[in-house]
Amino acid sequence: MTHSANRLLASLPASVFAAIEPHLKLVALNLGDVLAEAGSAVKLVYFPHTGIISLVVELTSGQMIETAMVGRDGVMNASAALNGKMSLNKAVVQHAGVASAISVDRLADVADEVKALRTLLVRHGQVLLAESQQSAACNASHHVEARMCKWLLRMRDLAGNDDLTLTQEFLAQMIGVTRPSVTIVANALQKAGLIRYRRGNIRILDVAGLTEGACECYGIVKNHHEWMLAPRKSASTKPPAAGR
Repeated sequence: MTHSANRLLASLPASVFAAIEPHLKLVALNLGDVLAEAGSAVKLVYFPHTGIISLVVELTSGQMIETAMVGRDGVMNASAALNGKMSLNKAVVQHAGVASAISVDRLADVADEVKALRTLLVRHGQVLLAESQQSAACNASHHVEARMCKWLLRMRDLAGNDDLTLTQEFLAQMIGVTRPSVTIVANALQKAGLIRYRRGNIRILDVAGLTEGACECYGIVKNHHEWMLAPRKSASTKPPAAGR
């Protein structure tokens, strides 16, 4: 597995990738690993290949709610390399896999020297902010079934696999609802032939059906990431309009 399995790394110009590649190493992302705590110092920056990392808000009640998801089209902890090396989020591995990792100090040094890399990392931070804002609007406005369809599709995109290992309890935490609500919706999606659920595993059977049932937020978040990774042909390149 090469470092270019991460789409953000693969989008770098060859000369920029050559500057960062010698400092990357492959690491395992194990389910449940905490890669950052809010207010803690950051040591490593992760470019996932197959693993998926959730940025979460942890409440005093112990409840965690996901605000953004980082996978093979993104990077985790990059903003810390640009501004103080501290994390403002808790980050938890929600899907096991592999990532390329680099020390935060080394990435900061390369980003200081290579403007194109710094620009891409800043643009990624903008996309994560937009995703967290979209997540807040989604949780406040959209029904649980539409949110679950959106979440499963996004996770499928990042995992590159129709088989997703996760419990209903974890899914409930990620989308900010109760476990009974997840059970009801999961059963409905299964009866509709969109998924097959077994303890600890969800298999996606009908992508088109899930897409039809998902809220607009799925397409908006996906479009933002595609905009971030698209080659820059001119300074006039703009992010997609909401809902497009």
